[in-house]
Amino acid sequence: MMKSLIKILKRSGGRGSHGQVSVRHIGGRQKRFLRQIDFKREKIGMPARVLAIEYDPNRTANIALVGYNDGERRYILAPDGLKIGEILVSGPEAELKIGNTLPLSKIPMGTQIHNVEFVPGKGAQIIRSAGTAAMVLAQEDEFAQIKLPSGQVRRINKNCLATIGQVGLLDWKLKKFGKAGAKRWRGIRPTVRGVAQNPDSHPHGGGEGRSGIGMPGPKTFAGRPAVGKTRKKGKYSDKYIVHTAR
Repeated sequence: MMKSLIKILKRSGGRGSHGQVSVRHIGGRQKRFLRQIDFKREKIGMPARVLAIEYDPNRTANIALVGYNDGERRYILAPDGLKIGEILVSGPEAELKIGNTLPLSKIPMGTQIHNVEFVPGKGAQIIRSAGTAAMVLAQEDEFAQIKLPSGQVRRINKNCLATIGQVGLLDWKLKKFGKAGAKRWRGIRPTVRGVAQNPDSHPHGGGEGRSGIGMPGPKTFAGRPAVGKTRKKGKYSDKYIVHTAR
Protein backbone atom coordinates (compact mmCIF):
# COMPACT_ATOMS: atom_id res chain seq x y z
CA MET A 1 0.00 0.00 0.00
CA MET A 2 1.53 3.30 -1.18
CA LYS A 3 1.33 5.90 1.62
CA SER A 4 1.39 8.75 -0.89
CA LEU A 5 -1.75 7.40 -2.59
CA ILE A 6 -3.94 6.87 0.49
CA LYS A 7 -5.80 8.95 3.06
CA ILE A 8 -8.12 8.11 5.94
CA LEU A 9 -11.71 7.78 4.76
CA LYS A 10 -14.11 9.83 6.87
CA ARG A 11 -17.08 7.98 8.34
CA SER A 12 -20.54 9.51 7.96
CA GLY A 13 -22.69 6.98 9.82
CA GLY A 14 -25.27 7.51 7.09
CA ARG A 15 -25.87 11.08 8.25
CA GLY A 16 -25.89 14.19 6.10
CA SER A 17 -24.61 17.70 6.77
CA HIS A 18 -27.47 18.36 9.24
CA GLY A 19 -26.67 15.30 11.36
CA GLN A 20 -29.83 13.42 10.38
CA VAL A 21 -29.89 9.94 8.83
CA SER A 22 -30.06 10.28 5.05
CA VAL A 23 -29.02 6.70 4.20
CA ARG A 24 -30.17 3.89 6.45
CA HIS A 25 -28.29 0.72 7.44
CA ILE A 26 -24.91 2.49 7.72
CA GLY A 27 -22.89 2.79 10.93
CA GLY A 28 -19.85 1.56 12.78
CA ARG A 29 -17.12 0.17 10.50
CA GLN A 30 -13.41 -0.28 10.93
CA LYS A 31 -11.10 2.56 9.99
CA ARG A 32 -10.37 2.51 6.26
CA PHE A 33 -7.90 4.12 3.91
CA LEU A 34 -9.17 5.63 0.67
CA ARG A 35 -7.00 4.63 -2.27
CA GLN A 36 -6.73 7.32 -4.94
CA ILE A 37 -7.61 5.56 -8.20
CA ASP A 38 -6.46 6.91 -11.57
CA PHE A 39 -9.70 6.88 -13.58
CA LYS A 40 -8.38 9.31 -16.20
CA ARG A 41 -5.35 7.33 -17.46
CA GLU A 42 -4.12 10.57 -19.08
CA LYS A 43 -0.40 9.67 -19.28
CA ILE A 44 -0.65 9.12 -23.04
CA GLY A 45 2.05 6.97 -24.60
CA MET A 46 4.01 6.43 -21.37
CA PRO A 47 4.52 2.74 -20.46
CA ALA A 48 3.66 1.59 -16.94
CA ARG A 49 4.65 -1.67 -15.28
CA VAL A 50 2.22 -3.53 -13.00
CA LEU A 51 3.97 -3.70 -9.63
CA ALA A 52 1.27 -5.27 -7.45
CA ILE A 53 -2.39 -6.27 -7.31
CA GLU A 54 -4.04 -5.27 -4.04
CA TYR A 55 -7.32 -5.53 -2.16
CA ASP A 56 -9.37 -2.34 -1.88
CA PRO A 57 -12.01 -2.27 0.90
CA ASN A 58 -13.87 0.59 -0.77
CA ARG A 59 -14.85 -1.26 -3.95
CA THR A 60 -15.77 -4.73 -5.16
CA ALA A 61 -12.83 -4.99 -7.58
CA ASN A 62 -9.14 -5.36 -6.83
CA ILE A 63 -6.74 -2.58 -7.77
CA ALA A 64 -3.30 -2.66 -9.42
CA LEU A 65 -0.32 -0.50 -8.52
CA VAL A 66 1.49 0.63 -11.67
CA GLY A 67 4.82 2.42 -11.97
CA TYR A 68 5.44 4.79 -14.89
CA ASN A 69 8.80 5.38 -16.56
CA ASP A 70 9.01 8.86 -15.01
CA GLY A 71 8.95 7.33 -11.52
CA GLU A 72 5.31 8.14 -10.67
CA ARG A 73 3.11 5.41 -9.25
CA ARG A 74 -0.67 5.19 -9.47
CA TYR A 75 -3.52 2.83 -8.67
CA ILE A 76 -5.82 1.58 -11.44
CA LEU A 77 -8.66 -0.93 -11.53
CA ALA A 78 -7.32 -4.46 -12.05
CA PRO A 79 -8.95 -6.15 -15.07
CA ASP A 80 -9.45 -9.90 -15.19
CA GLY A 81 -6.28 -11.65 -16.34
CA LEU A 82 -3.85 -8.84 -15.51
CA LYS A 83 -0.48 -10.15 -14.25
CA ILE A 84 2.28 -8.53 -12.20
CA GLY A 85 5.10 -7.39 -14.47
CA GLU A 86 2.97 -6.60 -17.52
CA ILE A 87 3.44 -3.30 -19.36
CA LEU A 88 0.38 -1.08 -19.86
CA VAL A 89 -0.02 1.95 -22.13
CA SER A 90 -2.72 4.58 -22.66
CA GLY A 91 -3.44 6.42 -25.89
CA PRO A 92 -4.69 5.99 -29.47
CA GLU A 93 -1.53 4.09 -30.48
CA ALA A 94 -1.73 1.58 -27.63
CA GLU A 95 -1.89 -2.13 -28.39
CA LEU A 96 -5.29 -3.80 -28.11
CA LYS A 97 -4.60 -5.86 -24.98
CA ILE A 98 -6.08 -6.25 -21.49
CA GLY A 99 -5.40 -3.23 -19.28
CA ASN A 100 -4.52 -0.77 -22.06
CA THR A 101 -6.66 2.35 -22.46
CA LEU A 102 -7.72 3.66 -25.86
CA PRO A 103 -10.29 6.09 -27.32
CA LEU A 104 -13.53 4.35 -28.33
CA SER A 105 -12.79 5.28 -31.96
CA LYS A 106 -9.76 2.94 -31.90
CA ILE A 107 -11.53 -0.05 -30.32
CA PRO A 108 -12.95 -2.66 -32.75
CA MET A 109 -16.56 -3.84 -32.59
CA GLY A 110 -17.15 -6.81 -30.28
CA THR A 111 -14.36 -5.85 -27.87
CA GLN A 112 -15.04 -6.03 -24.13
CA ILE A 113 -14.27 -2.79 -22.30
CA HIS A 114 -14.59 -1.25 -18.85
CA ASN A 115 -13.68 1.99 -17.06
CA VAL A 116 -15.56 4.06 -19.67
CA GLU A 117 -15.79 7.85 -19.79
CA PHE A 118 -18.99 9.81 -20.48
CA VAL A 119 -17.18 13.09 -21.19
CA PRO A 120 -13.72 13.13 -22.85
CA GLY A 121 -11.03 13.90 -20.27
CA LYS A 122 -13.35 13.74 -17.25
CA GLY A 123 -12.33 10.25 -16.20
CA ALA A 124 -14.20 6.95 -16.21
CA GLN A 125 -17.65 6.99 -14.62
CA ILE A 126 -19.23 3.64 -15.61
CA ILE A 127 -18.31 -0.08 -15.79
CA ARG A 128 -16.07 0.02 -12.72
CA SER A 129 -17.42 -2.71 -10.39
CA ALA A 130 -16.11 -6.26 -10.16
CA GLY A 131 -17.01 -8.60 -13.03
CA THR A 132 -18.61 -5.93 -15.22
CA ALA A 133 -17.86 -5.28 -18.88
CA ALA A 134 -19.43 -3.41 -21.77
CA MET A 135 -19.13 -4.17 -25.49
CA VAL A 136 -18.54 -1.95 -28.50
CA LEU A 137 -21.37 -2.63 -30.96
CA ALA A 138 -20.97 -0.01 -33.68
CA GLN A 139 -19.08 3.11 -34.75
CA GLU A 140 -20.99 6.16 -36.00
CA ASP A 141 -19.78 9.59 -37.19
CA GLU A 142 -19.35 11.12 -33.76
CA PHE A 143 -20.43 8.37 -31.40
CA ALA A 144 -19.79 4.72 -30.60
CA GLN A 145 -22.64 2.44 -29.61
CA ILE A 146 -21.88 0.63 -26.35
CA LYS A 147 -23.86 -2.25 -24.85
CA LEU A 148 -23.87 -1.86 -21.07
CA PRO A 149 -24.14 -4.72 -18.53
CA SER A 150 -27.82 -3.83 -18.04
CA GLY A 151 -28.49 -4.59 -21.71
CA GLN A 152 -28.99 -0.93 -22.56
CA VAL A 153 -27.33 0.29 -25.75
CA ARG A 154 -25.99 3.82 -25.43
CA ARG A 155 -24.20 6.31 -27.68
CA ILE A 156 -20.95 7.69 -26.22
CA ASN A 157 -18.53 10.18 -27.76
CA LYS A 158 -15.79 8.38 -29.72
CA ASN A 159 -13.09 10.51 -28.05
CA CYS A 160 -13.93 9.05 -24.63
CA LEU A 161 -11.37 6.63 -23.23
CA ALA A 162 -12.11 3.04 -22.27
CA THR A 163 -9.95 0.23 -20.93
CA ILE A 164 -9.75 -3.14 -22.65
CA GLY A 165 -11.04 -6.19 -20.78
CA GLN A 166 -13.43 -7.07 -17.99
CA VAL A 167 -13.08 -5.84 -14.41
CA GLY A 168 -11.51 -8.58 -12.31
CA LEU A 169 -12.72 -10.51 -9.24
CA LEU A 170 -15.64 -12.08 -11.10
CA ASP A 171 -16.67 -14.28 -8.17
CA TRP A 172 -16.88 -11.53 -5.55
CA LYS A 173 -20.59 -12.19 -5.01
CA LEU A 174 -19.81 -15.73 -3.84
CA LYS A 175 -18.05 -14.44 -0.71
CA LYS A 176 -19.66 -15.61 2.54
CA PHE A 177 -19.51 -13.25 5.50
CA GLY A 178 -19.72 -16.09 8.02
CA LYS A 179 -21.25 -14.07 10.83
CA ALA A 180 -23.21 -10.89 11.47
CA GLY A 181 -20.16 -9.16 12.90
CA ALA A 182 -18.37 -9.38 9.56
CA LYS A 183 -20.97 -7.04 8.10
CA ARG A 184 -20.70 -4.69 11.09
CA TRP A 185 -16.94 -4.44 10.43
CA ARG A 186 -17.85 -3.17 6.97
CA GLY A 187 -20.29 -0.58 8.32
CA ILE A 188 -23.48 -2.44 7.35
CA ARG A 189 -26.15 -2.20 10.06
CA PRO A 190 -29.14 -4.55 10.36
CA THR A 191 -32.16 -4.01 8.11
CA VAL A 192 -35.67 -4.18 9.62
CA ARG A 193 -38.51 -5.13 7.26
CA GLY A 194 -40.93 -2.33 6.55
CA VAL A 195 -43.99 -4.50 7.39
CA ALA A 196 -42.55 -5.10 10.87
CA GLN A 197 -42.37 -1.37 11.66
CA ASN A 198 -44.89 1.15 12.90
CA PRO A 199 -46.91 3.08 10.30
CA ASP A 200 -45.12 6.33 11.20
CA SER A 201 -41.75 4.73 10.52
CA HIS A 202 -42.39 3.13 7.12
CA PRO A 203 -45.14 3.11 4.45
CA HIS A 204 -45.43 -0.68 4.81
CA GLY A 205 -45.96 -0.57 8.57
CA GLY A 206 -49.07 -0.97 10.69
CA GLY A 207 -52.12 -3.20 10.39
CA GLU A 208 -53.38 -6.13 12.43
CA GLY A 209 -51.33 -9.28 12.07
CA ARG A 210 -49.61 -9.98 8.78
CA SER A 211 -51.52 -7.52 6.68
CA GLY A 212 -49.02 -7.03 3.86
CA ILE A 213 -47.89 -3.63 2.71
CA GLY A 214 -51.42 -2.21 2.31
CA MET A 215 -50.85 -0.54 -1.05
CA PRO A 216 -50.83 -1.48 -4.76
CA GLY A 217 -47.04 -1.29 -5.10
CA PRO A 218 -44.02 -1.20 -2.78
CA LYS A 219 -42.55 2.11 -1.67
CA THR A 220 -39.32 3.10 0.07
CA PHE A 221 -39.33 4.30 3.68
CA ALA A 222 -39.54 7.84 2.26
CA GLY A 223 -42.72 7.02 0.30
CA ARG A 224 -41.20 6.89 -3.19
CA PRO A 225 -41.84 3.97 -5.59
CA ALA A 226 -39.36 1.15 -4.97
CA VAL A 227 -39.80 -0.91 -8.15
CA GLY A 228 -40.55 -0.28 -11.80
CA LYS A 229 -39.08 2.40 -14.00
CA THR A 230 -38.06 5.20 -11.65
CA ARG A 231 -35.88 7.06 -14.16
CA LYS A 232 -36.94 10.66 -14.77
CA LYS A 233 -39.02 11.01 -17.94
CA GLY A 234 -37.62 13.34 -20.55
CA LYS A 235 -34.14 13.35 -19.03
CA TYR A 236 -31.58 15.31 -21.08
CA SER A 237 -29.47 12.20 -21.75
CA ASP A 238 -32.37 10.14 -23.16
CA LYS A 239 -31.24 11.14 -26.67
CA TYR A 240 -28.11 9.02 -26.22
CA ILE A 241 -30.05 5.82 -25.43
CA VAL A 242 -30.49 3.61 -28.49
CA HIS A 243 -32.14 0.62 -26.82
CA THR A 244 -33.23 -0.28 -23.29
CA ALA A 245 -33.56 -3.89 -22.17
CA ARG A 246 -37.04 -4.88 -20.97
